[in-house]
Amino acid sequence: MRRRNRAAVWAALGLLVAALSVVAAGCGGGSDSASTDIEGLGSSLEEIRANAKDEGEVNLVIWAGYADKSWANAFTTQTGCKVNTKDGASSDDMVDLMSTGAYDGVSASGDATLRLIANEDVAPVNFDLIPNYADVFEGLKNQSYNTVDGVGYGVPHGRGANLMVWRNDTLPASNDTWAPIWPGTDYKGKLSIYDNQIFIADAALYLKATQPDLNITNPYELDEDQFNAAVDLLKQQRPNIGEYWDGASYAKQVTSFKSGESALGTTWQYMVNLMAAEKPPVEVTAIVPKEGTTGWSDTWMIASKAAHPNCMYLWMDYIISPEANAKVAEWFGEAPSNKNACSLTTDPNHCKTYHADDEAYWAPENIYFWNTPQANCGDDRGDVCKTSEDWRAAWTEIKG
Repeated sequence: MRRRNRAAVWAALGLLVAALSVVAAGCGGGSDSASTDIEGLGSSLEEIRANAKDEGEVNLVIWAGYADKSWANAFTTQTGCKVNTKDGASSDDMVDLMSTGAYDGVSASGDATLRLIANEDVAPVNFDLIPNYADVFEGLKNQSYNTVDGVGYGVPHGRGANLMVWRNDTLPASNDTWAPIWPGTDYKGKLSIYDNQIFIADAALYLKATQPDLNITNPYELDEDQFNAAVDLLKQQRPNIGEYWDGASYAKQVTSFKSGESALGTTWQYMVNLMAAEKPPVEVTAIVPKEGTTGWSDTWMIASKAAHPNCMYLWMDYIISPEANAKVAEWFGEAPSNKNACSLTTDPNHCKTYHADDEAYWAPENIYFWNTPQANCGDDRGDVCKTSEDWRAAWTEIKG
């Protein structure tokens, strides 16, 4: 992965974004739309469709399952673009893969998006060339994890919460707090925890609710005292963890809950669905506790030097179309990004179950979407907050 001077990168990015904002305003694209100078990209939908037939393929870095053949083949039929994929094992892995220049786009989570922008590995998106963006839920537009100074860098795939899960023979269904896993001493060896430095935010969020004297307002904007408190809590939890899981090894959590090796921890709705599909089903409860939780909203982003930019633009529009978005949201277990997808899910209650149009559920005080830790604290503390590099180093130390 290439290394750059962080201050220089963000200064350059600021100048780039300012210039793009002026261009976008002049083109009438709106505050969240920007023109793009990606080489070979058509200037109209008609030109993009024509160019795509010549390109013939698109190369994607994805979370596993985000380009399943059941909807990728339909895209190929419509556009002539064959879909080639590479599963990313983690957000760090995705950032590294995109730095190679070998891919046209990525389904990046919020802890990767700003890094990709700062590295100049992804380009602003002209939403005028993505018709389905108009029907994206407003709560998913112009978010801090994929928008810089009003310029958007991608389209939202969907959104989901990081849930607390437990076997029903471990805790009562009435449990409403994260307390049993912090630090989890009563369940030594039975905790199943997400394996990534972004999990430091989960510890910070619990401390926000239980230690108000730390003055934590945003779990991704932690100064030294706040960061050290979160790291200390994670170190206390470490001996009680029986397994870690990540985006590439999610299936092992299903297996460990089925066997009883794991009893409680953190999860995604996707794994809860898999547990329910087991024969016999694994009896678990999964909730957003009263302290709130972290969450994710993945963004489809186009590489700044995409070899197949026209196919990538068509993919970004297709994957958030009502038909495709309904399929992927229901299969993966998440709220769709396109409001019109809700009428097309096989389960007519899918969007209700996943709170798709319940903006109160996704309110900042309830779901804190993954974001990229930066030195700038976003307030009058200045540049004293811990960066992604600090989080990564701390996570390595925590795991031992």
